[in-house]
Amino acid sequence: MEEKFTHFDEEGNAVMVDVSEKNITSRTAIAQGTIKVNAAVMQAVLNHTVKKGDVLGVARIAGIMAVKQTSNLIPMCHTLLINKCKVDFKIKEETNEITAYCTVKVDGKTGVEMEALTGVSVTLLTIYDMCKAIDKGMEMHSIHLVEKTGGKSGDFHYKG
Repeated sequence: MEEKFTHFDEEGNAVMVDVSEKNITSRTAIAQGTIKVNAAVMQAVLNHTVKKGDVLGVARIAGIMAVKQTSNLIPMCHTLLINKCKVDFKIKEETNEITAYCTVKVDGKTGVEMEALTGVSVTLLTIYDMCKAIDKGMEMHSIHLVEKTGGKSGDFHYKG
């Protein structure tokens, strides 16, 4: 049996998936990503001396704002009422890496994976933007879904 793609109609036109018949369930997604910086950027972030301000504070707010705008950025995403959004950081000073984590929760008919991935991506982009005057060679990497719970497809835990 041929698999039916859910984001296309019978004529091959892109469409948003109809979730009207799905049940509302609690859903959570956690995404993470890392930005590799140089020692000067790391020290400026840790010592709060970046000229544009509190890098991690602003990046956290940017990530949360991005989560709420995901359906405006990703064409087939549904607009969701977000119950919770949290952005956290793990700093590895010895390797000059900042890892961002974005957790998103919703009670809805569709998952929040794209919201978590968008949130963590914009968080990292904001760190880059705020620190690019110090170093333009920062590298963002390892952006991925860590876990998701709820919904028809069940739970997912990254094994990477």
